[in-house]
Amino acid sequence: MRIFYGVQGTGNGHLSRARAMARALDHYPDVQVDWLFSGRPRDAYFDMAPFDDFQCRRGLTFHTSAGQLQPLKTLQHASLLTLHRDIRALDLAGYDLVISDYEPVTARAARRQGIPCVGIGHQYAFSFPVPLRGGNLLSRTILQRFAPVTIPVGLHWHHFDQPILPPIVDLAHGLASRGDTERRVLVYLPFEDQDALLPLFRQFPHYEFYIYAPGQRWHDDGHLHTRPLSRDGFQQDLIDSHWVICNAGFELISEALQLGKRIMAKPLRGQIEQLANAAALEQLGYAAIEDRINRAALAFWFDCEPVAPRISYPDVATALARWIYGGCVETVASLSDQLWRETDRGRGSWKMGQVA
Repeated sequence: MRIFYGVQGTGNGHLSRARAMARALDHYPDVQVDWLFSGRPRDAYFDMAPFDDFQCRRGLTFHTSAGQLQPLKTLQHASLLTLHRDIRALDLAGYDLVISDYEPVTARAARRQGIPCVGIGHQYAFSFPVPLRGGNLLSRTILQRFAPVTIPVGLHWHHFDQPILPPIVDLAHGLASRGDTERRVLVYLPFEDQDALLPLFRQFPHYEFYIYAPGQRWHDDGHLHTRPLSRDGFQQDLIDSHWVICNAGFELISEALQLGKRIMAKPLRGQIEQLANAAALEQLGYAAIEDRINRAALAFWFDCEPVAPRISYPDVATALARWIYGGCVETVASLSDQLWRETDRGRGSWKMGQVA
């Protein structure tokens, strides 16, 4: 069985999900997977050993500044001609199945060549009526049609009575907490002005802040610890932390929920997926949502945040690999029912009035 697997490389959550799927598919020796990543330069990827000699394309990506989406800059830097050429040049002959984790070159090349394409990712949950906030008709249309597929397999923190699956949580095996975590805070706000964050966190000397962002260097300054992006180091600090401050992306929050961390999420302004995630987190009672992270918000959160939920999601990657190997015959709705029955909703202070 030959699979061509495309991954949107702009967010590290897509890469974490792809690593989990690569390991799960490796259990089937007669399955060959070729990988394509788009959205960032090849030398900007890290920890790519699971993907062997992967292909890389420019694709499409969003541009941001100081915590806000920049639509005009996004359009100015989008090379639609290159995208069109890459779609036409990608030869998928001989592949039994194409999988897209919201990757447009792969998805559109599969559609053009009439090859079945399964979409696995959080964005495909928005093919169904899940919580939404913000945006307009154009932005919602782009969200749903960015990487069109034959069979959408959406992932979300809750099923919302729709045929969507729990998250694929990729936590490194063998890592354990290194001690008392009560005062340790993991910070991942890659879209924010990093120079503005450090003076803010300096006002809370009783907490140890481990701050990851693109371009950061390894530096310890009292209770502030800046770190470059890495997989194992980041996950170790996540496990060691009691608190997580992040943008409203999907994968890190999924990992934090699995580990029972207290979460403060700031959605990227103007980005419809993150605004929708914030709406879902509020509805579920899974995180504190802040449009701006300032001293008052942090002080209230540290003093008053209720007990964090801890959710034990099943091994979705293994279930999906088995489903793919079996020819995707079972309905997504049946797979969804099975996996949510295996989900342990654990402890926490939840606002579950709107969902079941």
